[in-house]
Amino acid sequence: MSVRIKICGVTRVADAELAVALGAEIVGLNFHPPSPRCLTLERAREIRRAIGARGLVAGVFVNAARGHIDEFRRELNLDLLQFHGDEDEDALAGWPVPVIRALRLKADTAYASLPASAADYLLLDTFHPGLFGGTGQARPLDGLDRFDLARVFLSGGLDPANVGAAAALGPYAVDVASGVEAAPGVKDPAKLRSFIANAKSAR
Repeated sequence: MSVRIKICGVTRVADAELAVALGAEIVGLNFHPPSPRCLTLERAREIRRAIGARGLVAGVFVNAARGHIDEFRRELNLDLLQFHGDEDEDALAGWPVPVIRALRLKADTAYASLPASAADYLLLDTFHPGLFGGTGQARPLDGLDRFDLARVFLSGGLDPANVGAAAALGPYAVDVASGVEAAPGVKDPAKLRSFIANAKSAR
């Protein structure tokens, strides 16, 4: 099976529909208020309805209260929960859907192993001192081939030009937000098409 694709930070119904039509398996909806991609519950419902059963939907949260996360999970029938802040392991436990633990790794640091977590999946993103994601900052892919990436989402600065190299490493999925945008939260159809095609054709 070719690598799975997660298109994150979707804010418009049309972008969600195009993403799944082109072959993206997962759409990420952002619920972190400082982000330009943050959605209201009402807008998220519209996107969720448009996707229906054609793809999985992940809710992205940053240091949010458990009750708040559970409300959104139930209201939107979220398939995955992505924790992109400084949450501890207890915050990741006890959910009825799979959990993604985002790891914000410094681009210039080599890692001997991936940090341990009981989460179902890990997401490797690039560290930024003031932002929790969606920075578009790439990190080298060198050395990742020595890790077992079977439950890893590769993210952080991916775009149509470099996603093939990331997908060739055999991760569970590749993840993109800003790399396929015309503006924050607004996906570029040509970039989206190229990203998905290049990821799916990687060997």
